[in-house]
Amino acid sequence: MSSSTATTSSRRRSSTGGRRAAPRRGRATRSAARVRRTRRWLGLVIALAVIAVLVVVMMPLAKRAVVREFGLPLQYASTIRQQAAEKHVPPALIAAVIYAETKFDPRTSSTGAEGLMQVEPRTAIDLARRSGATSFSVSDLQHPTTNIAYGTYYLRELLNEYHGSEILALAAYNGGETNVDRWEATARAHGRTLTIAQIPFPETRAYVVKVLSAERRYAHTYRRQLGY
Repeated sequence: MSSSTATTSSRRRSSTGGRRAAPRRGRATRSAARVRRTRRWLGLVIALAVIAVLVVVMMPLAKRAVVREFGLPLQYASTIRQQAAEKHVPPALIAAVIYAETKFDPRTSSTGAEGLMQVEPRTAIDLARRSGATSFSVSDLQHPTTNIAYGTYYLRELLNEYHGSEILALAAYNGGETNVDRWEATARAHGRTLTIAQIPFPETRAYVVKVLSAERRYAHTYRRQLGY
């Protein structure tokens, strides 16, 4: 074989080898692209799964928050029924006071009132003394059952003091007995009964309206739960 023939053969082999390498590089590129697509889809699936789990976990919390803020929430119905029966206070009135005070989201107010019914520690201590409680602590007001018990006790006393008038009892619950006594005395001096419109404190006036409205709604919406 001459050198020219060998050179030509070598070029052909080189040219053929180059042409065969191209498909392998193409397959490798397509394979890498498939891997990238698979990874992207896998990442998307994982992200969707995480979002779905978060929705499942957060939905009840969000629903409760929406109901508490814009709806008519009710919790501790059995405790409300029990205290209503023991102290002869309408259960819807108890629920309505809790709604107006905290919307069933217990907390400590800036003035120190505690729990669901925003019972003042000083009031609770006095109620505990008069009711014969021997182991009461102000921290007990943070417990819903205890808070509802003391708040209902106070409501019952106010209803007794104002001869069953929910308007006056609620005004005293919010604005204080001293103020209500003064307003009532002024109304009597003018030969009339104190009405909601005549309550001087705008906050207390709005509070009474809010509770009485909520009481009607609770009695209608939660008849079975509240034992009506």
